[in-house]
Amino acid sequence: MRLGIISDTHDQLERTQRAIAALLEAGATHFCHCGDFCCGEILELFSPHSTWYVYGNNDDYIIPRLMEISAEYPNLISLQWGGIFELAGKRIGVTHGHLLKEVKALLQAKPDFLLSGHSHIANRWEQDGVQRINPGAIFRAHPFTVAVLDLESGTTEQIVVGK
Repeated sequence: MRLGIISDTHDQLERTQRAIAALLEAGATHFCHCGDFCCGEILELFSPHSTWYVYGNNDDYIIPRLMEISAEYPNLISLQWGGIFELAGKRIGVTHGHLLKEVKALLQAKPDFLLSGHSHIANRWEQDGVQRINPGAIFRAHPFTVAVLDLESGTTEQIVVGK
């Protein structure tokens, strides 16, 4: 099973559509958005897919809209500012990354993976025995990137999304 990971879309509708298409082409069957939607229409793009998501530091003013969209599509699951879900026998923590208290709490819970965005820099590293993954961003980044996590092998593939 492959999890498509995206973050920091910042209301870039067309680029987000291309990113979703690239993730599907890479075999993603489920999605995770690590925050900073900046408009509800971005979340709606994920409505055909099982998608977990968190709020980012630029989402305060659209949280009511995100909640409304989630109520309409039960496969869109809000973890609010951060949380853990299970998929393919793996525990996956998600937060945007700007709330250090949330990052610390999730690291203490020891998920298999902790996904976050915020920095707009793609990266993978180990912290306190937890595999951390930042898919990068499709706004204010060079290049624009997303990631696919193969939950069986634990490997990550970075995907460059064109302009």
